[in-house]
Amino acid sequence: MGGNSIGEPTTDRFADDPAFAVHEGGKLSVTSTRAIETIADLALTYTPGVARVSSAIAAEPELARRFTWAPRVVAVVSDGTAVLGLGDIGPTASLPVMEGKACLFTEFAGLSAVPVVLSTTDVDTIVETVAAIAPSFGGINLEDISAPRCFEIEARLRERLDIPVMHDDQHGTAIVVLAALRNAAKVVGRPIGDLRVVVAGAGAAGVACTKILLEAGVGDIAVADSKGVLHAGRADLTPIKQWLVENTNRAGYAGTMVGALEGADVYLGLSGGSVPEAAIASMAPGCIVFSLANPTPEVDPEMAAKYAAVVATGRSDLANQINNVLAFPGIFRGAIDAGARAITEDMKLAAAAAIADVVGDEVRADYIVPSPLDRRVAEAVAAAVASCAREQGITR
Repeated sequence: MGGNSIGEPTTDRFADDPAFAVHEGGKLSVTSTRAIETIADLALTYTPGVARVSSAIAAEPELARRFTWAPRVVAVVSDGTAVLGLGDIGPTASLPVMEGKACLFTEFAGLSAVPVVLSTTDVDTIVETVAAIAPSFGGINLEDISAPRCFEIEARLRERLDIPVMHDDQHGTAIVVLAALRNAAKVVGRPIGDLRVVVAGAGAAGVACTKILLEAGVGDIAVADSKGVLHAGRADLTPIKQWLVENTNRAGYAGTMVGALEGADVYLGLSGGSVPEAAIASMAPGCIVFSLANPTPEVDPEMAAKYAAVVATGRSDLANQINNVLAFPGIFRGAIDAGARAITEDMKLAAAAAIADVVGDEVRADYIVPSPLDRRVAEAVAAAVASCAREQGITR
């Protein structure tokens, strides 16, 4: 609130911004599914009736899937260290984002979700805390946790818990990128395995996108960080960057990201910054540009369109938005519906195929992924993920 000390009227500096009106008082509430209007209602909802249910679950823990809300609730967990394009803004400031993520789970997958922001960045503490609260939830969505800590946190929680765990900044992005690239390859008439890809960014999203593209059959990928393309001669590599060195850049190119773009078929931007027009112009004819930094893409979309056959961004006001909401609601819904104990690589590939297939025969240069508001997507992804989980035998 504004105003002064001599009694002038106060003014609300947020009044003219509709975003603040949407977030006033938060975006979530917890509501009961059972009315309590009589003593009998009270006795069944709480004591003494609830004791019979708790005793049954104590004897047979799997009954919790039927008689509690936990299996249908996802924890959206963050430490606020890598929030949107804002960076390390801390847990309290990240809470509106986590509330928004919870709203998307409900809107698109019919799942309840609870934001859990943690006032620690210590890997051990985060793992122990999430493991300790896990019995209250049917899935753990890790969100906006900075690299490289996010890799270890996810890996340790996946090993420790028997419910689905996914760091969405890694895998949600990767799944939608693969779906988009599958359809972009159709537009340009190229097998996905023939494409030479340059990935700008070796953080959470860059690593996950590279891994899923390798699994999908893209064999020629170069990954660049702020110092240039990752190659065997680089020193001081983190373990994950060493893995990238060992599994990408088969030509052994040791130059800059801009140099790597010469003759490349695909640019995948996940790092921010900017790319000069000459670099995009040097790419192969009929190239594909995915420039996903928000709010400002690394490559100006209008400029890219002069050289690229297909252009995608992360922006909602442009065609071909690469939006994680196409993936995570359906993935968790399908995993939970199937009683899956984890989210596997095959389940992610199935999700990507389902997203791409929603576009189907309507695919064209400005329509390689469905709209984020297309209600068919979550249903298709959930069905594909659940089927894959059952085929893999990882369900309860």
